[in-house]
Amino acid sequence: MIDWNVAVQAGTRLVRPGPQVSYDEARDVVKDLRALSKVAHGHVRDFTGMASELDPDPATIVDRPGWIRANVDGFRVVLEPLIEQMTERSAPGPLGGAGNVVVQAVGSRVTGMQVGAILAYMASRVLGQYELFLPPDPTGRAATGRLTLVAPNIVHVEQELRVESRDFRLWVCLHEETHRAQFTGVPWLREYVQDQMTKFLLASDLDPGAMLDRIRDAAEAVADAVRGGDANLIDAIQSPEQREILDRLTAVMTLVEGHGDYVMDAVGPEVVPSVQQIRSRFQGRREGGTRLDKTIRRLLGIDLKMKQYAEGSRFVRRVIAEVGMSGFNQVWESPEALPTHEEIKEPALWIGRVVGPRAIDTPPTANEA
Repeated sequence: MIDWNVAVQAGTRLVRPGPQVSYDEARDVVKDLRALSKVAHGHVRDFTGMASELDPDPATIVDRPGWIRANVDGFRVVLEPLIEQMTERSAPGPLGGAGNVVVQAVGSRVTGMQVGAILAYMASRVLGQYELFLPPDPTGRAATGRLTLVAPNIVHVEQELRVESRDFRLWVCLHEETHRAQFTGVPWLREYVQDQMTKFLLASDLDPGAMLDRIRDAAEAVADAVRGGDANLIDAIQSPEQREILDRLTAVMTLVEGHGDYVMDAVGPEVVPSVQQIRSRFQGRREGGTRLDKTIRRLLGIDLKMKQYAEGSRFVRRVIAEVGMSGFNQVWESPEALPTHEEIKEPALWIGRVVGPRAIDTPPTANEA
């Protein structure tokens, strides 16, 4: 269904080059980011109180083509076993076995080119990420998780915003190290996210009529996005069952992204002295861009991700203000403790359900305030 080699080839061919720096400058950036990821880890662990790894590996530093290759590797780990299951469930096509092979080969190359084009666009925007499915476990059983930073994009943004380099790099590392703390310090979280992703993909409706409806919806979403509407491809291609699953997946991702955004700002100006200036300028950059860029962001659902940052951060900030860090950390106790969409929008509902109704009226302790 997806030719991964074509995806890598298309992505690395289409991706824009990063900022021009000398070899020595690039080497210094890589060294600095690795060191700052270790510094950020300590701050995140102390601030959040999460039982994350004591001495994790420093971040893996990549360029834009390296980010594309890493994401394709991650996709393959997750998707290939599921694609095999989905293929087994699909009915034989009208052309018979040989005909199906030809159709699938052509279709997989087209899909690979589409995936590559999307990754090429994203590769110039992503500053870093915690990769749940990389690198593979030495035993071959599972991925161990890896923190990745995209050096050219970090340099590009710090230059564009005209902010202090060390402060900005540490600020980015704080966000990404928070994700590492979440997925290494909460034993069930990685499995929960992967399980929801698996259920989402296996819930695809393979009926030809339903697939045709999905294609029509996707075409309408493209037209709506070009007109400036709110439609996006993620919503357009979902089956009803997938929408229910995605609601749960979106809620947990809103939490983890909002938590990362909260921590990177809340660790304090003693760690990142220019944090207020960085946040102000970075937020303006998030909301800017050309009309074409805004259209692509709507179409790919990137604007929804930005909304997740804001909603999740408000939820975390409100809960910690009401019940302190230890009260908030009850969110990591089990999947049942995760907030719903409704609770993210109204944190008092989550506090009442998970922490306890009396907690709202109990001021946080001095250590938690």
